[in-house]
Amino acid sequence: MARNFYSEINLHIVWHTKENSPLLVPKVEAIVRHELHGKCINTRGIYLHETGGIEDHVHLAISVAPTIGIADFIGQLKGASAHEANQKLSGKLVEWQAGYGVVSFGTRDLEWVRRYIQNQRERHARGEIEERLERITSEEAEAEPREGP
Repeated sequence: MARNFYSEINLHIVWHTKENSPLLVPKVEAIVRHELHGKCINTRGIYLHETGGIEDHVHLAISVAPTIGIADFIGQLKGASAHEANQKLSGKLVEWQAGYGVVSFGTRDLEWVRRYIQNQRERHARGEIEERLERITSEEAEAEPREGP
């Protein structure tokens, strides 16, 4: 595949813990976040903009090269982060749900998406969430029309 290209493929990705269990307590979250950062930084064609989430789900904002298989990469992120946390904490503490949500966005919306991810705890506490950035299934996506930021 050609390596000479220009692209602006920006993605917001979200996935949940198994059964939405509040597994991502500070100690676990730190390990998961460290592994996600490392996997993104060490994968050619990935640029990590932001990570965040709350006790039962993870958010990422990344830019990807057109050479990246998105579903495969998300599977690698989920697998590596759960494996690393479970290895370091000596047990099967972190499990992810099978699904995930991925939404593309324009470069002009990058700062808006980054702020959304950075302020997850406050947003959820106030009940001020963007449904399309929290969805992990297609059934949820069909529920209502999409609006811009």
